[in-house]
Amino acid sequence: MIKLSVNINKVATLRNARGGNVPDVLKVAEDCQLFGADGITVHPRPDERHIRYADVYALRSLVTTEFNIEGYPSSQFIDLVCKVKPEQVTLVPDPPEAITSNAGWDTIHHASFLKEVISEFQSHNIRVSIFVDTNLDNIRNAALTETDRVELYTEPYAVLFPASPENAIAPFLEAAKTARSAGLGVNAGHDLNLANLNYMAKMIPWLSEVSIGHALISDALYFGLETTIKKYKALLV
Repeated sequence: MIKLSVNINKVATLRNARGGNVPDVLKVAEDCQLFGADGITVHPRPDERHIRYADVYALRSLVTTEFNIEGYPSSQFIDLVCKVKPEQVTLVPDPPEAITSNAGWDTIHHASFLKEVISEFQSHNIRVSIFVDTNLDNIRNAALTETDRVELYTEPYAVLFPASPENAIAPFLEAAKTARSAGLGVNAGHDLNLANLNYMAKMIPWLSEVSIGHALISDALYFGLETTIKKYKALLV
């Protein structure tokens, strides 16, 4: 079964809008796990506009499923991850000012940098995934960095899905096959939701994990967090 990791950044965004501790990010993480989530994802940024570095340290003892920390591998980020030692780190190429991740790595141009960073994390027994698009050369070269997994950037899939699910999934299916053939585990994330998740799960059943935040937290406003997580989990069977 494909695992569901809930990205709780949006919960932190709501908390930070008013100051204080409402909603309580730590309590939400505990509840997500209680309600069936297989993991918790956070993406701390240098300006701490949503998840704060202090949140990441506090979450370490509370995440009993799988902790996934996403981010650009700056020296500050690398230091955080090596101290917290999550089960997984996902490397994204976005600059500090980016609103959200919007592209995959050029694994050819950044090969030596990625290999060095990946080796550092793996020396701490942290599984590494790198964010990639469906460019097959980038995926093949990702294997040369010795990463454990790749995470497919699925916004293009989500955009095209309403008009043509078959056309939307085609490049992702090919990318996932290429990654698997190269010995890489395959994760997926970005703009996956209740409408498009099940089709991807059926077409690429060997996905290890999907990371979902914005849509899931938004759906929870209508359905409640427990029901929403159960809805998403049911689509991954």
